[in-house]
Amino acid sequence: MNEKMLLLERSIASDLDAIEAIYESLEGVDLDQDADEERTIVVAYRLHNLYNAFENVFRNIAEAFENSLDDRERWHSQLLQRMLLDLSPVRPAVIDEPAYEKLDELLRFRHLFRSAYGVRLDPERLALVLRKARELQPLYRPRIERFLAFIREL
Repeated sequence: MNEKMLLLERSIASDLDAIEAIYESLEGVDLDQDADEERTIVVAYRLHNLYNAFENVFRNIAEAFENSLDDRERWHSQLLQRMLLDLSPVRPAVIDEPAYEKLDELLRFRHLFRSAYGVRLDPERLALVLRKARELQPLYRPRIERFLAFIREL
């Protein structure tokens, strides 16, 4: 394995550890209509960080294989869409359609969280994002492990 792929493999492993830690911090957390604002903000922050960790994995993969993102205004969604693409023999798809759907929900929430200053978070809406994150949890690891196996074979 060359140096570039070794670095990619190790950075993905590190990000996977961070993703697992975030999921652990969300265990047992429930949101309902009566969730207090402090709790809602903490959950929102963790979901924001969860997507950021996934995006870091994807950005490192894109830099190693595709080299650039063309549309600076839409690069976040473009990056996520690229991870669906099977670019064989260059690289396989990193995620599948069910994982994409959940990640897209997290991406949209992350955008709202980062740009909606002064807006109160809706616990019901946040509960939907939390549900999508939990649905993603059993899906992402096997796909990314398959991608890591591809890297190790290079």
